[in-house]
Amino acid sequence: MDKTTQEFFDKMKELTGKTFDEIEALYLSTGLTKHSEVRSFFMDKLQLSYGYANTLVHLITKSDGTSMAEGKNMEELLEEIYDAKKLHLRPIHDTIMDKIHAFGDFDIVPKKGYLSLKRKRQFAMVGPKSSTRIEIGINLKDIEGTERLVEQPKGSMCKFIVKVQTLEDIDPELTGWLKEAYDQSN
Repeated sequence: MDKTTQEFFDKMKELTGKTFDEIEALYLSTGLTKHSEVRSFFMDKLQLSYGYANTLVHLITKSDGTSMAEGKNMEELLEEIYDAKKLHLRPIHDTIMDKIHAFGDFDIVPKKGYLSLKRKRQFAMVGPKSSTRIEIGINLKDIEGTERLVEQPKGSMCKFIVKVQTLEDIDPELTGWLKEAYDQSN
């Protein structure tokens, strides 16, 4: 169990009084398989909020991006994210990542359908939103949104989203926002 997952289950022990093994046994005893049903069960039985219960379901069923990525190399993960319908977006993804790698070191945390990019905290997310575009989530402080740098509702995974459909969309303005987010995340 990685450090973040261990910390989550330490919090679950605090909130519910139950260990990982006890929660897993409880889940297995239900026979439930649908994510929404298991989440509702945890919300009711363990008195958890939607967010905690949702995360718990992902971790217990290993449906979180990190678990799903276990044992796979980056190329295999990207092949899953950029399947046949989205394969034409892969050169855009690769170009974005090349620009970000030029900033320096950071961690890539695979999620279901995208990559989370972190230093001390997440500074960006990169992945296909549909078969026609990639969305880049960017966490920036002290900046106002624009028509292109679209501010997201409070509580979203990233403060801003930028839609990228072509290689031409990867311009100095976008690279500047990414660099600033990278610098702020240290």
